Amino acid sequence: MSSELPDFVREAAEVTVPAGSRVFGQGDRAENYLLVTSGSVKVFARSDEGREVILYRVQPGEMCTLTTACLLGKTTYPAEAIAEMDSVARAVPAARFADLLDESPEFREFVFASFSGRLNEIMQRFERLVLASVDKKLAGYLLERADEHGVVHATHENLALEIGSAREVVSRHLKALESRGQVELQRGRVRILDEAAMQALT
Repeated sequence: MSSELPDFVREAAEVTVPAGSRVFGQGDRAENYLLVTSGSVKVFARSDEGREVILYRVQPGEMCTLTTACLLGKTTYPAEAIAEMDSVARAVPAARFADLLDESPEFREFVFASFSGRLNEIMQRFERLVLASVDKKLAGYLLERADEHGVVHATHENLALEIGSAREVVSRHLKALESRGQVELQRGRVRILDEAAMQALT
């Protein structure tokens, strides 16, 4: 992957983050511009009740939108991030980040194009989490994540975290979908049986 990275990123320090390790916490200051080259980093917020709400994931070749926002605005992180698996990232120190924005049109274009694209994704997710019904959110997520056999490997708790709902609510809606013959529930996974009916819910 590193051979495909722009020079300004490839020259940055490589950092390894073991699975389960914290990348940043709420209230921390952004010290580096981060671009993930392997693994996956989950960025999430917590409700007043302590419920975790996933904002987005940073996959290989992607940068962290909140990190960019915090570096540009010189603010602290409003959310948290952990490595979901052993991950590797390139880290550009904050001071060098500011210099590159001034000096390199290529870097500026890379940063703002990435930032804009991710922001659109976050807004779409926000609309889905806040405005959509549970059935719509659940159907949309299952269709998006299903493999070639129509199977999504996730527990009810995982699904609840992904769509910003409670496990009990998700379980109730899944059972309703199963009773209508739209999905089949198995331990740790959900199989889509009627894709057309699920699409109609979204």
